[in-house]
Amino acid sequence: MLYVVLLFVVLSFFLYVLLGGADFGAGTLELFSGPEHKKSIKKTVYSVMGPVWEANHIWIIILIVVLWIGFPEFYNVVIVYMHIPLTLILLGITLRGVAFVFRNYDAIKDHTQDLYDRMFEFSCLVTPIFLGMTFGALLNGDIQTLEQAPNASFVQLYIEPWLQPFPLFTGFFFSALCVFLAATFLIGEAQDYEKRMYMRKAAVAIIAVVVIGFATILVGFIQGNDFTREFITNPLALGAVALSGILLYPLWRVIHIGRVIWSRFLAGLQVLLILFAAIGTHFPNLIITKKGPISLLDHAAPDRAMDVLGISLIIGGLLIIPGLIHLLKSFRMIKVLEERD
Repeated sequence: MLYVVLLFVVLSFFLYVLLGGADFGAGTLELFSGPEHKKSIKKTVYSVMGPVWEANHIWIIILIVVLWIGFPEFYNVVIVYMHIPLTLILLGITLRGVAFVFRNYDAIKDHTQDLYDRMFEFSCLVTPIFLGMTFGALLNGDIQTLEQAPNASFVQLYIEPWLQPFPLFTGFFFSALCVFLAATFLIGEAQDYEKRMYMRKAAVAIIAVVVIGFATILVGFIQGNDFTREFITNPLALGAVALSGILLYPLWRVIHIGRVIWSRFLAGLQVLLILFAAIGTHFPNLIITKKGPISLLDHAAPDRAMDVLGISLIIGGLLIIPGLIHLLKSFRMIKVLEERD
């Protein structure tokens, strides 16, 4: 059952990055758009996100619960030593949800609508940055546990590991990736006169992803962290990154000719390749401390607990996936899989 549990870990992480990331990117798109485009983006974002914006969080919930039950030591290190950025992430998700609801359902339309808009937009910008910073901190090599450094200060234990250049650039990279996903996905939902706007924004986002991604690796190399050294010498990681870069051309072509399904498929495939390069080639050592790596599989739950968890995930998956499909059909969201002329 261990492999079933790991499959759900990978699947949940990928789907949250893909779907939740696109949600965050939509708000960031709105933030960096001019007044003439904000209104149309707001309308499109609400029509697309409205029925499913909460449902997308199911994947991060599944990921957290699986790590908590199946891999308690790994979960404990993440929750304890990354509790500050994780708290900021939860705050950002909460503010985004509050703003998203109130700016559409508030019965009184006045200047508070501007406040809701700013809350929604800035929380969509900041939250993925802290998500990326958390991930970057886990791989940067500056984490030290109380067992490793019993005399370390609060700042050394809980602030310095994530408030470093490499985690910061990782956060910017993930935010740019979210914008790229949102712009690519929204092309198929936009009216004809809006499509060119989303195409331009997708092009800018692609450039930002490439530039910030290169800068992130460069910063990690200059800092000399172990993750970057292993990354640039790992043929699988380099191959995944190279393939992701090669796919930029066909992605750009299908965007320009309006092939909605192919543009979304290629965008999702690029995200999968990037995640494989960052995680798959270094699995299971997904936390790097000053004293060495911590494996996801270190002190995993006993076989009996893992069996129960695996069976529960299989049963839950059989219930959740049809429910999500029904949700999409009920709100006529299945059209996101359709080509548009």
